[in-house]
Amino acid sequence: MTALEDRRSSVETGDTGTSAGLYTYDLAPTKRTGRRWGAYNVFTLWANDVHSLGNYAFAIGLFALGLNVWGILAAFALASVLLFLLLTLSGFMGHKTGVPFPVMSRIAFGIKGAKIPAAVRGIVAIAWFGIQTYLASVVLSALLVAMFPELSALDTNSVLGQSTLGWITFMVLWALQVLIVSYGMQMIRRYMAFAAPTTLITMCALAVWMFVRADGSISLSNGAPLTGGAMWLQILQAAALWVVIYGTFVLNFCDFTRSAKSRSSIVRGNVIGIPVNMLFFAGIVAVLSGAQFSLDGRVITSPTDIVRTIPNMFLLAVASLALIALTVAVNLLANFVAPIYALVDLFPHRLDFRRAGLVSAVLGLVITPWNLYDSPVVVNYFLGGLGALLGPLFGVIMADYWLLRKSRVNVPALYTEDTNAEYHYRRGYNPRAVAAFVPSAAIAVVVALVPFFHAAAGFSWFIGAIVAAVLYAAIADRAAPVHDVDGEAIAVTAE
Repeated sequence: MTALEDRRSSVETGDTGTSAGLYTYDLAPTKRTGRRWGAYNVFTLWANDVHSLGNYAFAIGLFALGLNVWGILAAFALASVLLFLLLTLSGFMGHKTGVPFPVMSRIAFGIKGAKIPAAVRGIVAIAWFGIQTYLASVVLSALLVAMFPELSALDTNSVLGQSTLGWITFMVLWALQVLIVSYGMQMIRRYMAFAAPTTLITMCALAVWMFVRADGSISLSNGAPLTGGAMWLQILQAAALWVVIYGTFVLNFCDFTRSAKSRSSIVRGNVIGIPVNMLFFAGIVAVLSGAQFSLDGRVITSPTDIVRTIPNMFLLAVASLALIALTVAVNLLANFVAPIYALVDLFPHRLDFRRAGLVSAVLGLVITPWNLYDSPVVVNYFLGGLGALLGPLFGVIMADYWLLRKSRVNVPALYTEDTNAEYHYRRGYNPRAVAAFVPSAAIAVVVALVPFFHAAAGFSWFIGAIVAAVLYAAIADRAAPVHDVDGEAIAVTAE
């Protein structure tokens, strides 16, 4: 029996001195020795996630809205600085404690109250897992029809809103992701290491190809650029919305950095992966959108619009497969890991990492995500409303960890139901955290969804996070003792 299996066995038999309902192998802290995530692995998180189809659609949309190339670069420069700071602070928490997000939430919300932020994060991720898989399946379906025109006959019917070909491509990509996740975080890390350079090379090659097609000339705007105050407001809103897109990742970055070798590896990976990589991303967006507009005066909505125009079938296939590989990587990072840990936290006696991954995938299938994606009401109100809750959750947790505890955490106490333990609070819930979260969440949701506040909707995440942090810092119990105890005694080997 291997050391890893020995540790799994000790966890399953309860030989760790912790409460079985709070401590499992997948939720346990990771040992400091043996952590494998270096700066390159952290960088690949962002090399994959930044260059997603959804992000390209968002950024190219800024060109359509009237931002010129310099405005787009300014928006991403500002957003990258904000994200670097937020993600570094969040990542340090995971490295110090070695615990995943559902456990980290216990420091502020209590051992039972932490299920609230974990569930919110998990629901959002499951919905987007299904949607991203659907978007990748659309690219695969288009590629198959281009290669084998006779398959178009399978793309004319509808079964629960999806054609036969759509069902086939969706299930193939669905099964691929389930297979990767079934091998755990180590396989996810390896897949990212493969997908990141593939994605960067492909998107760079696509930009160069478009630049050559446009005879080295790109349009710096769509012909009617914003100016003055309207331009700067759009830049600020774009930067804020870009941070909101990463509101999910900012919240559960510790799911990955709990395996980081050092704080410096997090900083170095974030520097290259966020400011440098995001400006590179903005440059590609400028070339793609500007070159296409220079060619025919058309504003594209996604890189797939350009990929479909590639005249060579081999190059078309390579570009399409790269986009599919990219979307799968984004899904694994942003929308699969979070609900897995959330489900393990909710059902510790029934689920482990592999089983929770399968449950997450099944839920992402049964919600028929193509129908969700085609419904603006669902996307804007349901997912938009849930997304607005992430800011206040982040505000409470960060205020508790950095302002009140000053990064001191009693890790073993996160796994005990002892009523005298540090994070038991009142019956497992911290009423002060809930009292700070509820009103700030209400404010964030109202700002995000009520039309009257449309101009401020893009800033809802920041508004919710700041209000929650201030409220919690004001009402938190500062008289309670704070201890700093590492979790090495109950830690497991990092994957």
